[in-house]
Amino acid sequence: MITRPTAPSSLRSSETVGGPVGMSQTGSAQQQFAQEVRGRLEQLAELVTSGGLAPAIDLMVEAVRAGGVVQAFGTGHSEAFAMEIAGRAGGLIPAHRIALRNVVLRGSRGVDDLTGAGLERDGSVVDELLDLTELHPADVFVIASNSGVNSSIVGMALAAKERGHQVIAVTSLAHTNAVQPKHASGKRLAEVADVVIDTLAPYGDATLSVGDGIGIGAVSSITAAYIAQALTIGVVTSLLADGEVPPVYISANIPGGDTHNDALTERYGRRIQSI
Repeated sequence: MITRPTAPSSLRSSETVGGPVGMSQTGSAQQQFAQEVRGRLEQLAELVTSGGLAPAIDLMVEAVRAGGVVQAFGTGHSEAFAMEIAGRAGGLIPAHRIALRNVVLRGSRGVDDLTGAGLERDGSVVDELLDLTELHPADVFVIASNSGVNSSIVGMALAAKERGHQVIAVTSLAHTNAVQPKHASGKRLAEVADVVIDTLAPYGDATLSVGDGIGIGAVSSITAAYIAQALTIGVVTSLLADGEVPPVYISANIPGGDTHNDALTERYGRRIQSI
């Protein structure tokens, strides 16, 4: 049975909120944006406290215990989510960031392919990316996309499922349900994943309107970063509760950081190497 731990519908934003913000209202606009961010973070905190992230955390714990790696993927600004999951201080060592630019840096694509949004809308890039990724049967995929409809995002989720991996989606349900899928399958990321987590970002991502259909104050990167850290904390505390030592990075910029990290990363080798 598929579990989708999303916030109640009352916690989702389906449109840009707030009245038009004039150029002379900088102070009030900043305050309103802070309120929009704070409200969503509080709602996500309630979701965490109520166990709403447990299905995703359980999949990640299961993967780590089985010797698997958390494969994190996001394109555009959603790559920031993957960077929160993989390769940072306080994060899980058995985690790997899959980046679109790998097909240029390590594959056969040209530099020009990195310009614009062409790659993230190209479903064929998925097979190239996975050919450059060392997968383990126990790996779990965590895929972030605000819109959840671009071909590389949906294609990655479908390819992971075809290879027998569980998929966790982090997406804006308000936005994804308001736009048409771009993948040939006609599916959205949220329709492929085993577990779906709502970022609570509104349609279009922006939370403030300045009139003429223009919005500012995008929020999905902020809420996605919170979700990434909440997932990591959940995995670590679950392992600790069972008497296990969690494989976690410490900052390389403090004494002993490199020694600690190098000793643990050796267990996974190339499987967690990112450029």
